[in-house]
Amino acid sequence: MKFTDWATRVMIISLMFAALILVLFLGKAAQLQNNPTASNSDITDWSPYPQTQLQPTQDKKSKTPRVTQSPSPTSQVLARYKTTQAFAQYRPNYEITSVHPSNYGERYFQDINGVPLNNQPIIVLHETSYSASSAINFFQAPHDDQDVQASYHTLVKIDGTVVYLVPPEKRAFGAANSVFDGPDGLETVKTNPDLPPSVNNFAYHVSLETPPDSYGNTSPQTHSGYTEAQYNSLAWLIAQSQIPEERITTHQKVDRSGQKVDPINFDFNKFLDLLNTYRKIKPMSILRK
Repeated sequence: MKFTDWATRVMIISLMFAALILVLFLGKAAQLQNNPTASNSDITDWSPYPQTQLQPTQDKKSKTPRVTQSPSPTSQVLARYKTTQAFAQYRPNYEITSVHPSNYGERYFQDINGVPLNNQPIIVLHETSYSASSAINFFQAPHDDQDVQASYHTLVKIDGTVVYLVPPEKRAFGAANSVFDGPDGLETVKTNPDLPPSVNNFAYHVSLETPPDSYGNTSPQTHSGYTEAQYNSLAWLIAQSQIPEERITTHQKVDRSGQKVDPINFDFNKFLDLLNTYRKIKPMSILRK
């Protein structure tokens, strides 16, 4: 056999091996792409919640911020909330503050009995009872006792400053013994065998700072209510979500302990008017993923 013939055969065999390796690599990549959550099957993706949207992306044509949220992979989307020009023009101050890991956890796909969870997100409104700084200090302290562990995702100060505390994809411990009574019936999830079921696994918790005249007092008669800045910042924050009005509730409504009455003297109509100023429903084509 001539040397040139031998070299040609060696080159052809090498190319065949290279092609085989490439095919195997592409197949593995496609498998990983089709199953992105295989390595983290216990934790959910909660993109419909408000994000830490500090500087919203601007649409070059309309100059209106586009706050997009990913729908569920199997859902059909007929309409989406889109933020408005009023949203783009409102810029609340913000702070980002860490919370001790003992005061929040992960969101799960299954309850303690292995039953799959498919609750749609809700927003629960709270108030702090005392100053914003006292609430933050409590959240930053480690707590070994499960009965006292607590946190919000976000807090709105009296001056309208938005304080980001727990990332939206995490489970804040905002409501203990709690149930959401929604259009489709009662919803709650038990994720800890030692604690009552709660809405925490599918809730985004937002708190308003209590006015000084009502520190430690739950009487509506002595509660002066919330500032214009608080209502505007709260509506601006929630306008970034895809959660409908009927799934926005309060701590008092979801509580089953009979002890929670917050947020006291909250003007829901005023809040919804502002929310509808900051976001609008936009019909969309049916999407499939």
